Amino acid sequence: MIDIIFPIPPGYYENPVWTGHDFKIGSNHLSVLHYSETLAGWSCDLTNFHETSGNEGNHYIDKASRLHACNEIKKYVPENGIVLEIGSSSGYLIRDLLNILPNVSVIGSDCFSEGLDNISKKYKIPLLQFDLVNCPLPDSCIDVVVALNVLEHIEDDEAALHQIYRILKPGGYAVIEVPANQDLYDFYDRELKHFRRYDMSELLDKSKRNKFEIQNHSHLGFFIYPAFRAVKLKNKTSSSSNTQELVKSQMQPHFLSNLLLNFIMEIELFFGTSIQYPCGIRCLMTLKKS
Repeated sequence: MIDIIFPIPPGYYENPVWTGHDFKIGSNHLSVLHYSETLAGWSCDLTNFHETSGNEGNHYIDKASRLHACNEIKKYVPENGIVLEIGSSSGYLIRDLLNILPNVSVIGSDCFSEGLDNISKKYKIPLLQFDLVNCPLPDSCIDVVVALNVLEHIEDDEAALHQIYRILKPGGYAVIEVPANQDLYDFYDRELKHFRRYDMSELLDKSKRNKFEIQNHSHLGFFIYPAFRAVKLKNKTSSSSNTQELVKSQMQPHFLSNLLLNFIMEIELFFGTSIQYPCGIRCLMTLKKS
């Protein structure tokens, strides 16, 4: 049971009702509610490029990212709670959440509809298209918000954090992940339409300014960070004009390399339950609305 009064989408005059299979508005049945989109920071072409270049969700860092997020959500979501994923893309995290949290309501969202349309063919969950900075959801309606690699695509990231805080219930949590180390910003980031990478101190300061309590924070990719940093610094000096092909090659590790790196990430996550890693490929943070 999802006890949210979903706002009226443009072009309609009644509030949508989630039936358990789709949204009903009058005599209309919709698989996705469309509110607004943003033209900066992402595109449908970029979604397709990222997903076709990323081993169908099996890339070592993405698998570790989703596993960490699932572990955090399991710790904090109440029984029969509501989890909203912001930036659902191709739905890999939604798949994982539905598998491990059968008694939790999962809502997917994205700023573009193409990925949501594909997700709707696989899973019967509420799907919303909106620009996070102009989030249409009512105040205090979500138990856990998860946003993996989203804030770097939003120019006004503090406005996005404010919206996440607003829609969380009191005592609710936000699981956030962003690319780490602004000094490593390179053509890879530009190609993926990142406005920035983050230093942890900056991320913590922005979260506190938006009234969040810091539940915990760490980094992902600590064990492989030296090799990653070397590649990023080399990228910064590259004069290649075909940056998309370079990005694609860096997103597709060799099969055996991916297996080894998956193993390394599993070890890192195991020790990460008791260790706060001081650096890494991505910043991890769990925030609480007090």
